Amino acid sequence: MQPARSNTGIFNYPKQLLPALFAALLLCSSLFGAYKPADGPLMTRWAKNVSPTNAHPEYPRPQMVRGNWLNLNGLWEYAIRPKDQPDPMKADGQILVPFCAESALSGVMKPVGEDNRLWYRRTFEIPEKWSDKRILLHFEGVDWDATVWVNDKKVGSHRGGYDPFTFDITDVVGRGEQEIVVSVWDPTNTGSQPRGKQVKRPGGIMYTAVTGIWATVWLEAVDAAHIRALNIVPDIDAGLVRVTAECSDAAEGCIVEAEVKDGWWTKAKGRAGPGRKIDLPVENARLWSPDKPFLYDLNVTLRDKDGGKVDAVKSYFGMRKSSLGRDASGITRLFLNNEPLFQYGPLDQGWWPDGLYTAPTDEALKYDIEILKRLGCNMMRKHVKVEPRRFYYWCDKLGILVWQDMASGNNRGREAREQFELELTRVIESRRNSPAIIMWVPFNEGWGQYDTERIVDLVRKTDPTRLVNNASGWTDRGVGDVHDIHRYPGPGAPPNERNRAAVLGEFGGLGLPIKGHTWQAEKNWGYRSYKSREELTDAYVTLIENLRSLIGGGLCAAVYTQTTDVEVEVNGMLPYDRSMVKMDIARMTAANKSLYLPPPIVKTIVPTSQEAGRRWRYTSENPGAGWEKPGFDDSGWKEGAGGFGTEGTPGTVVRTQWRTGDIWIRRTFELGEGQSENAYLLIHHDEDAEVFINGVEAAGFEGYTISYVYRSLDPKGRAALKAGGNCLAVHCRQTSGGQYIDVGLVEVIER
Repeated sequence: MQPARSNTGIFNYPKQLLPALFAALLLCSSLFGAYKPADGPLMTRWAKNVSPTNAHPEYPRPQMVRGNWLNLNGLWEYAIRPKDQPDPMKADGQILVPFCAESALSGVMKPVGEDNRLWYRRTFEIPEKWSDKRILLHFEGVDWDATVWVNDKKVGSHRGGYDPFTFDITDVVGRGEQEIVVSVWDPTNTGSQPRGKQVKRPGGIMYTAVTGIWATVWLEAVDAAHIRALNIVPDIDAGLVRVTAECSDAAEGCIVEAEVKDGWWTKAKGRAGPGRKIDLPVENARLWSPDKPFLYDLNVTLRDKDGGKVDAVKSYFGMRKSSLGRDASGITRLFLNNEPLFQYGPLDQGWWPDGLYTAPTDEALKYDIEILKRLGCNMMRKHVKVEPRRFYYWCDKLGILVWQDMASGNNRGREAREQFELELTRVIESRRNSPAIIMWVPFNEGWGQYDTERIVDLVRKTDPTRLVNNASGWTDRGVGDVHDIHRYPGPGAPPNERNRAAVLGEFGGLGLPIKGHTWQAEKNWGYRSYKSREELTDAYVTLIENLRSLIGGGLCAAVYTQTTDVEVEVNGMLPYDRSMVKMDIARMTAANKSLYLPPPIVKTIVPTSQEAGRRWRYTSENPGAGWEKPGFDDSGWKEGAGGFGTEGTPGTVVRTQWRTGDIWIRRTFELGEGQSENAYLLIHHDEDAEVFINGVEAAGFEGYTISYVYRSLDPKGRAALKAGGNCLAVHCRQTSGGQYIDVGLVEVIER
């Protein structure tokens, strides 16, 4: 449908008056300071640098750069109208692109809703030197259903919130000022399309809706014969990089030249026809890794049959390989560049208090990666969101591995599933040249999950060079390259498999609201809550110590929830405004870096009942004073096999039913010389538990776990251990929900 026109209203003045009117509007805005961010709940320190003249001015496609381009970010007119109403009679005001309408930095901060449509309008002028060129109009990200008109003519429509799209507008533009009108509709969570954590009514782990343009809009001038896309595939085993240039139809008969450069030095040159693979040898390659993120430059030129240059783009690549392999112990591990590498980092939501889906500036986008590197992380899982391409440039440049989720949707019905697969394919194709991305994750926690084996095959067909995580958490279908579980707070590990690596896709969630730096003053939410920086640091370090003890047994990666707080969720390493690190940086960083050391050897001292039932004495009646001491007479107690609890309690192996409010259990064990120095608890408790060794309190825990976890012993409890006979006594208290107790001891030996 072409938008309706009349001779009244700010969207509908006579065509010849529109350029002057819009220019005057922008001039008035700059003179009188019309633009300012809306009064949002929380702003970052970068917000002060945002203005209509510098709204994300950087080139938006770093792996295919041309010189002839024009950034269209800045102030546009906008209107919010009922979904079925045509082009509005007048604007509601101005919006700062590329920030979504719901964000503070847009200057609007209004909900749009599924019953309305968001309209945009602006004018632009084609540079004179582009007069003989094809003009491409690029959108880096629009959520969700967009229709675009240029000079009253519809140039195309697009559905998809996360894949960039392009229209050739050459045939509808002329001299002087031109007009763009964009109409966007987004059903958010009332629809079945990919939309990640956006909801109309945010709360908990779901966040504010994002509607409309949320990434850079730009123009580019090209010849009729030009390069459309690059596919860059490094092969470190063969010592080469394979480059394919997809070109326009007019490039038939042309030749593509590719050149690999290391600084000033040319490493390799090659040529082939458009769409043909060019193998470029990279001798003695400098491999890309988080520790040494070296990038080679790549120049690609399109020449006509006489050798004249028709088009040229600049790019880059990293020589790296993501694969599975077996370590010296025969355990299947995640390999980078043919070596095992434990991967650790946060669940990264990619949300901003002032820009929502859009970082306030490129510097802010870069900061998130820099701080994770500083804290000792080598990986992040980009969670149910896909970022603009400049984000992956900074990951490539700074050196951090990325597990890339597809944005989740409900995927109900054939049409929705076809759309999901279309968007998934486009997302992979538009980001696959980034060396930082090493794994694709199509599904999260069963959300919209269907035909898992077929979807894994689709991902592998689209990009055979990376690993595929069939489903992070909950609904593993036994396919893909990893078995991924979630444990809060955890940690935990899935069983080892011959053909897949064991990974912990989410754990942690340790919460601390920082006064003055929260989305709202009260009623913030976290998986676990702490009251101070010191408490949070202690809990985090303990969590990482327990995580490290799982690595030797086969755990290959772990994802901590999460980089920052998001809205009312306060589980971040940083608050939502990125104003500080919540924990002691030195202790946190040291703990994180310990994960990359050779893993400790874990030996069982007192086995738990995970694999086989271990005999305990137990009672559900208060046994009175001294019950925890070695000489206590427990002959009147019952005898049963651990664990003790109720069926259905998460992560349990119940062999003896326990349904009362309290249980006391005891057992004896033998300890060899020197084992006490490195003893740790292995415990699964629901809820509060007290552990005694030879009558001395060795540990106490509040709350519950949903899996077996390692816990340190109190120094007095460890000192109570002795060579020979020992007594282990445990009291567990239950108030509601499931219940369970099982305890063992292990020896953790550092290498």
